[in-house]
Amino acid sequence: MSDATAAQHQGHITGFGSKGYRFYVLISLMLIYTLNFIDRTLITVVAQPIINEFSLSDSQFGFLSGPPFALFYAIMGIPIAMWADRSNRVMVITLCIIIWSVMTALCGVAAGFIWLLIFRIGVAVGEAGCTPPANSIITDYFPIKSRANAIGIYSMGVTLGGVLAQVFGGMIAGIQGEDFGAWLNSIGLGGLFPGIDWSTVGGWRIAFVVVGAPGVIIAAILWFTVKEPPRGYTEVPSSRIVEKAGIFEAFREFGAKKTFWWGSFGAALVAFVGYGLQTFQAPFLQRVYDIGVRDAAVYYGAPLAAIAAAGTFAGGFLSEKLSDRFPAVVAWLPSVGLLIAVPLYVSAFFAPNIGMTFGLWLAAAFCHYSYLGAQYSIGTSIVSPRSRATTIAVLLLLVSLIGNGIGPLFVGMMSDMFMNNEIASAGLTEAFRTFNPALCAGVDPTDSSGAALCDAYGNGLRKSMAATACFFLAAALCFFMAGRYFMKDRWTSNT
Repeated sequence: MSDATAAQHQGHITGFGSKGYRFYVLISLMLIYTLNFIDRTLITVVAQPIINEFSLSDSQFGFLSGPPFALFYAIMGIPIAMWADRSNRVMVITLCIIIWSVMTALCGVAAGFIWLLIFRIGVAVGEAGCTPPANSIITDYFPIKSRANAIGIYSMGVTLGGVLAQVFGGMIAGIQGEDFGAWLNSIGLGGLFPGIDWSTVGGWRIAFVVVGAPGVIIAAILWFTVKEPPRGYTEVPSSRIVEKAGIFEAFREFGAKKTFWWGSFGAALVAFVGYGLQTFQAPFLQRVYDIGVRDAAVYYGAPLAAIAAAGTFAGGFLSEKLSDRFPAVVAWLPSVGLLIAVPLYVSAFFAPNIGMTFGLWLAAAFCHYSYLGAQYSIGTSIVSPRSRATTIAVLLLLVSLIGNGIGPLFVGMMSDMFMNNEIASAGLTEAFRTFNPALCAGVDPTDSSGAALCDAYGNGLRKSMAATACFFLAAALCFFMAGRYFMKDRWTSNT
């Protein structure tokens, strides 16, 4: 037996490549997933300035953040994943990074609501090609016993992306256009942007361009430094499969697995809540506690995203440590965290001061995001290597359509409904016709009707977010049921 053949037969024990290189690949993919979520999440960081500039209702902003993005993300996810199951996965990810990065930068020059919507759809098309091939690559680099933790680390990109979107997006969005123009002139780049009146350029526009453009460079680094691993390399020799599955084969493989459907709907319901709360997190802080865009992002949004990243890591770590004693722990453990998160979130939104709100919100986010690695571990554990990218794409289709597609819109519509009910009860419907939410930050306390309208503007969102968090109860049930079927559905060489 040659050294190469012997090494391949040990792949299920050693993994692909050296330990150091595997770590480099994992961190690279995690950072790309982080970039994916920075570009996806940035719109929520600068939500209130966009709402103010384009005079949007919460329902309109929820639509901008949700259904169109989710629909195109879902539509493109499966064909891109099928392409990844048949070709070089590193190339697929590289091309998709370039697409979503360019589209993110273009969001900063959107002339109106429709153009911003079109560019957001472009971001969705690019981002659809990240996670399915990345998960497939990880399973070919890491042996079975290490996958839960590896995928958990990769999944930290969701929450780390949230942290960096808050920090960089919030700080950049807080810059005045004139100051940014003066800075460009000071470094000799002002001549590249002739005719721009920087006094009319909002900080949110600058944030999109500055955050989106570097993605092209990152795509090039990925292409030149990450190797495409042999498909099925880390499976035990008797189960290693190198052929690529067709779409109908993949559907037949996971379609009969109850674990897939329970886990997928559980993940979709968590995303429904998560995307809804995240979309209106910054507006909540600005409306209820009168916190500025920059401070809401840097001092509150970033720590919340960081603790969510810690929760993601903790979920993957606990799953790996408990797997010997509880083989199905990866499937049912999320239900525990979600049940704890419900009362924490509801209490946070109705707490009497920002200190209590923030403390409860941190604890809720830690418990909430402990589920994240599980949704991918479940999907990759129940199918053969040749079907994993397509399986994850179908999972993300459900998560995208239900979570990102409906969650933000639901929160926005409920916010408008609760606000309108409060305004009607106070007899201020007529005054609301000329209401300008941008003035709430400096509302005159002696203006009773203005103060009441601003209070209703914040209270409607408070009630909507609390009601949305209760959907975690249904998600917890789904993950509990996934745990019941996990061992029966788990893929092995005898499957």
